[in-house]
Amino acid sequence: MTPSQIEALFTRSDDSFVFARWGRPIVPVVFGVDDKTLEVVKGAVEAVVFLAGHKMAETDPELGANLMVFFFRDWSELADVPKLDQLIPGFGPLVERLTQTGADQYRAFRFDADGTIKAAFVFVRMNSPLADMSAETLALGQMAQVILLWSDTAFQNRSPLARVGERVILHPEIADVIRAAYDPILPGANSDPSHALRLFARIAQIAG
Repeated sequence: MTPSQIEALFTRSDDSFVFARWGRPIVPVVFGVDDKTLEVVKGAVEAVVFLAGHKMAETDPELGANLMVFFFRDWSELADVPKLDQLIPGFGPLVERLTQTGADQYRAFRFDADGTIKAAFVFVRMNSPLADMSAETLALGQMAQVILLWSDTAFQNRSPLARVGERVILHPEIADVIRAAYDPILPGANSDPSHALRLFARIAQIAG
């Protein structure tokens, strides 16, 4: 990928550049699926975290779990989930807006003082085209989009996944960006577009 292509992945629709990776080990919890699907989702988390060279843990000392993934059929079901409005300010109006627009997924992030990702909340409405995806494809796509704070437009016209024969994998270019983003020599958060040049350089070094 070129530096400008990398920059676009973290340039939001308001033209601001915002890069952030997880600053603490990831502790996932999944709601709304059976045990078989639960294993698939957790396997996708482990695969993407391993790719990034990041860590997972059994518990977060402050939050318990810091990656919460919700599967449901209608946005109204979330009204019954306790304390979500405390975890995500303005959650009620947000759900109304997502319902009106017919959204099938949404991700919300919280951040530590240094700007790195502290927690993430993933919402997937299965009464939608997403219900036709295999659990493996759906889980891998969601985890790819939550391992970094991508732009809100990053995957509007491209998928983070690629198909190789019958297998679905992370798109190699996106995998390269994830690996580079978690290089410990780079800061965990940055709002300067020049950070894209540093990512580009790390990708070249990794490839070399």
